[in-house]
Amino acid sequence: MKKLLFNKKTIPYWLLAPTAIYFFIFWFRPVIGAVLMSFKDPSGNFTLLNYSMIFQSADFFPSLWNTGLFAIVSVTIEFFIALLLAILLNKKFKCSGLLLFVAMIPMAIPPALIGIMWRTGFDYFGWVNSLLAHLGIISASCPINWLGWPNAQLLIFVIILDAWTVIPSVMIILLAGLQGMEKEMQEAGYTFGASKAKVLWRITIPLLKPSIVTAIILRIISAIQVWMVIVMLINFNRIPTLLSKVVYYANLVQNLPNSKALAAAYSVVVTLIVAITSIVYLKLSGAVGSKAKEVK
Repeated sequence: MKKLLFNKKTIPYWLLAPTAIYFFIFWFRPVIGAVLMSFKDPSGNFTLLNYSMIFQSADFFPSLWNTGLFAIVSVTIEFFIALLLAILLNKKFKCSGLLLFVAMIPMAIPPALIGIMWRTGFDYFGWVNSLLAHLGIISASCPINWLGWPNAQLLIFVIILDAWTVIPSVMIILLAGLQGMEKEMQEAGYTFGASKAKVLWRITIPLLKPSIVTAIILRIISAIQVWMVIVMLINFNRIPTLLSKVVYYANLVQNLPNSKALAAAYSVVVTLIVAITSIVYLKLSGAVGSKAKEVK
C-alpha cells in the first residue's frame, strides 16, 4: 500500500499537493463564493438584479470607458518607454548600474504610499507647488490647481503618474529577455550589412517576443484593475473605474442591502474583461507571429 502511494509517479503530485490546497482555500473557494454571491438577493435567492443594476447604472459605461482608455494609453506608452530603457541599459555603459538602481526605486514603494505621495504633492498647497514657487517657476500667491483640471486632462495626468510607477517592472522583464538573448543572431545581421534599426526590428524584437508578450499581458491585467492612484488623488466618483466601483460598493456604500453582492458582480465583470482581453491579445500576438514566419 505504501509503495502504491509513494512511488516515482505519485511523488510529484504529493509535492504539488500543498500548493494545490493553498490555492483552493485562499483563491478558488473565495472566487466561487464571490460568483455565487453576485447572483443572490438580500434574502439569498437566485437573481440577476445585481447585474441588471450594474449595466443600467449611470456610472457603468463611464467606468468602462475610463478603464479601457487608461489601459490602452498607459500600456502603449509604458511599453515603448520601457523598451527604450531596456535597450539602453543592455548596452552596459558607464553608470548603467546606477541608472538601473534609480529606475527601480518606484518598484519598492507600496501603491498606497505612492497615492499618498502624489495626493499631498499635487494638492493646492502641496510640495510640488512649493517646490515650483521656490525655484521661481510659479508665484507663491498663485499655485497651480493640479487636481482641478477637466476630467480628460486629469486622466492623462494620472496615466503619467502611473507610468512612473509601472515602467520599471515592464523594463525589468524586457531587460531580462535582452540579456538572455543569443548575441550571434544580432552580430550576423550586422555582418550582412543590416543597419541598427533593421537589426532591432527584424532580429531583436522577434527574439524578444516571449518577454514582450509576458510584459504586456501582466501590464494589461494590472491596468484594467487600476483604482488606488485615482481614488487617492481625486476620490471615487470623479473618474470612476471598474475596480474602484468594487471597492466603493464593498466598503463605502452601507445603505443598500445588496451592496456586497453588487461589489461581487462588478468583480466578476472585471475578471471576465481581463480574461477576454488577455485571450484576444494572445490570439492576436500569435497571429502576428505566424504571419511573420510565413513571410520568412
